[in-house]
Amino acid sequence: MYDKIRNDISQQYYTENYPNEGQRFVAWYLRNIHNLDTIEAKDCITDGAGDKQIDAVYIDNDSSIVYIIQGKFYSGDTVDATPLREVLASWVEIKNLSKLQEDANEKLRVKINELATALEDDYEVVFELITTAGLTESAKADLATFQKELSEDDSLSANLVLVDNEMLKFKYDEALNKNRPYINHEFKVDPGKCMEIEIGGTKAVVAAIPLKECIKIPGIKDGSLFRKNVRQSLGTNNKVNKGIASTLKKDAEGFFFYHNGITAICSQITLKDDLLSVKELNVVNGCQSLSTIYSCSEAVRNTNDGYVMFRFYEISDPEKADKISTSTNSQSAVKARDLRSNDKFVLAMKKAYEQCYTDGYFITKRGETADPAKYNTNHVVSLTELGKQLIAWHSQRPTISYSETKIFDKYFDQIFRKEYAPEKVQALNELSKCVSAKWVNDNPMGLNESLLAMKAYAPHHHLYTISMFFCEVNKMPESVPNPAIAYELLKKNELLDTIVDMAGQCLNMAFETASSETVESGKIFSPQNWIKAKASLKDIRGAVKNQLSALKFTPGGKTIVEQIEKGLKMENTDFENRWTAD
Repeated sequence: MYDKIRNDISQQYYTENYPNEGQRFVAWYLRNIHNLDTIEAKDCITDGAGDKQIDAVYIDNDSSIVYIIQGKFYSGDTVDATPLREVLASWVEIKNLSKLQEDANEKLRVKINELATALEDDYEVVFELITTAGLTESAKADLATFQKELSEDDSLSANLVLVDNEMLKFKYDEALNKNRPYINHEFKVDPGKCMEIEIGGTKAVVAAIPLKECIKIPGIKDGSLFRKNVRQSLGTNNKVNKGIASTLKKDAEGFFFYHNGITAICSQITLKDDLLSVKELNVVNGCQSLSTIYSCSEAVRNTNDGYVMFRFYEISDPEKADKISTSTNSQSAVKARDLRSNDKFVLAMKKAYEQCYTDGYFITKRGETADPAKYNTNHVVSLTELGKQLIAWHSQRPTISYSETKIFDKYFDQIFRKEYAPEKVQALNELSKCVSAKWVNDNPMGLNESLLAMKAYAPHHHLYTISMFFCEVNKMPESVPNPAIAYELLKKNELLDTIVDMAGQCLNMAFETASSETVESGKIFSPQNWIKAKASLKDIRGAVKNQLSALKFTPGGKTIVEQIEKGLKMENTDFENRWTAD
């Protein structure tokens, strides 16, 4: 991997944006493993003087995880425990964020602000030590000690993940979606605790596998057993994994009854006497459980009555294997959004939309797709995206749009407990697509790079800003315009592109003004914290007002303002009260 990465980071993007191989290596990891784009990756880098042993901070709002990354780009085969001690030092520093911020460099200070906000929202913390070498034996022992210290510390929920050369290669191969690794294994099964069946032409084996047999399965430690799993182990301090570990240590005999079981796919299954042989084994549901069982090996090694249920499927068809993997993984991580997919108000909205747009489809469940040969892609909407749009437009709180948990849990009743016209759903869909088209790396609106780095959630502020133009023009600052009427006016008067661009400019202006004022006052400006704070909404309203006023005094600007005021004119009855969300 060292030679591969060294060749990759010699490319122009890396040499022009990062001064040394260490930073380029971390940027490569962010791009290729965490799948960030060039702008997002650069925004995460904190390496340099005053980095306090923290090379990058990546806050994944979708998964509610903060990744604190330390990179060591070595050409040798092994590395001692020095990098581990650096990670441990950063862990100690992070436990006192105010002190850490005093001596940190400018980029890290910004990330500390964002980290503090994330911790308030109960985000998990994952320390990733990435290296192109492997650990020495003594360093491996230190790693186990450090991982134990982190898991037992109640003051900061965190875990340490080593991504060494072996794991790095696996993660890179997985990111490229290469074929699943070949793991062949034999399980020792007890008589009467294993059953072979055939369903729909597919061989399946359901077995109660002894816990002490599980720790012998290859591929748990390096993650290669979980090629098709949604994500790798979250460590033993994760809330669910802590519960699994507690049961293993206190009631291993009851584990079989408390656990849902593990699903695995194989290319061949052979059951003979007390041996179950499998080829090309892949666990598609059970990564957290097996990883925790492996980490509790001493507790289960001598357990004679502890079992876990396995479902083995013999699959030769890759497409069928992928379908099983996708279905199982989609069902394994139940989120607030999933629990709402069958809510009667959601189903009523879906029915109304699909009756109005007979060639359309309303996606309510994760993993669902709309066949483009069957449906008009312009009339395909998603419950997830609609929730974000509704809270940005009708609740006027784009500051919350990044959080699916808040939308579909805390604020669900305020958003979905009412009838909502299909035309409004489609209008928000169309407006959002126009906005999204502007948030690309080519940066057609000339956005500040720090703002563009937040494209996962800042576009909802852009949508909100569009609504503010209607509020300002019609002198209805405390109300919300009907999105269907607003969209039709924009199209009818050929103002759609104009207002979308002007709204983007206002958002950018508000962002840069807030940044300048904060820095001038001697404080630290955090882009992510600004985008999540209600103060950003006041800044945006002010930017819209200022832009319309300033246009009147520019050559030709007065005519443009007149066109906008005429084209965006609405009746008072076309506005409604804001939906309360905080």
